[in-house]
Amino acid sequence: MTAWIRTKAILAGTVLLAGCSGVPVEYSYPTSGPGGKPTYEKKESLVGPDGVDLFSLGRAKEQNTGGSGVAVNAFLWRASLDTLSFMPLSSADPFGGVIISDWYNPPQSQSERFKITIYILDRALRSDGIRANVFRQERTGAGQWVDATVEPTLGKDLEDAILTRARQIRIQQAAVK
Repeated sequence: MTAWIRTKAILAGTVLLAGCSGVPVEYSYPTSGPGGKPTYEKKESLVGPDGVDLFSLGRAKEQNTGGSGVAVNAFLWRASLDTLSFMPLSSADPFGGVIISDWYNPPQSQSERFKITIYILDRALRSDGIRANVFRQERTGAGQWVDATVEPTLGKDLEDAILTRARQIRIQQAAVK
């Protein structure tokens, strides 16, 4: 008998939920305006009104729409991908400006591996607009991977290589115009 009551309750709940499908829903919620009064004005988006343009490489848009393209500097993004092209990538987020490589074993040393995380921090092509973290592991005699120290200048050298490549891409792009 309790199974019958449970089935009726589930059926009644389903009918009630289905009845709510015709209720108009407000898709644009008010935000606080001047004086704490609600307003329906749209706030500026992180990626602009036109969304993201991954392939503009910093060129101005043909139309004056006020859009902003990629949320990070396109030259730094492309240069980072070019510089890390020899490594397998685990994740690449153009909206957040984060590139994470997978573990990479250099051919000359199979007993160590590296992983790199690149953070693009700015929309401008500046030296402080990028940060690189390098992680290193060594294989023990038992075949386990353990964290190892990384030379402190390795991350900075990688950042410099990416900045150099970004400048090259920018110069090439200016020569095309």
